[in-house]
Amino acid sequence: MDIIPADQSHAESIWRIFSAVVANGDTYVFDPAIGREDALAYWLAAGTHAFVAVDAGEVLGTYILKANQPGLGSHVANAGYMVSGAARGRGVGSAMCEHSLAMARDLGFAAMQFNIVVSTNGVAVKLWQKHGFQIVGTLPKVFRHQTLGLVDAFVMHRFL
Repeated sequence: MDIIPADQSHAESIWRIFSAVVANGDTYVFDPAIGREDALAYWLAAGTHAFVAVDAGEVLGTYILKANQPGLGSHVANAGYMVSGAARGRGVGSAMCEHSLAMARDLGFAAMQFNIVVSTNGVAVKLWQKHGFQIVGTLPKVFRHQTLGLVDAFVMHRFL
């Protein structure tokens, strides 16, 4: 598996993964009905570093890396990761996390922070903890889970 910068040639694969991940309304704050144009405008925005995980020409996952905040908060990175349903459980998310941490260091970031990790997304919480992230805060009932209703979310952080 290779992790490479994403470009417009990957747009359809990114959209396919993105739309499938957000459709469930259980992991990301995006409207499950978000349109292709809006999703790709967000994922491939200027100032955002987008990557794809590719194996034998197939895009298995994608991630973005950017400053968590502008100006005086721009030394902390933020990232978002999405893996295709067919590739789950194959280490794609873990590989993308490792890659993003190295990229964030190379770009001069001092830390990485995830602003909303849905508390009921146990797979993600465990994965980020495996990669050195700590839960530094709990945001009560900030996520409208499509099946569970209002649930907590975690702020997770680690220094690079």
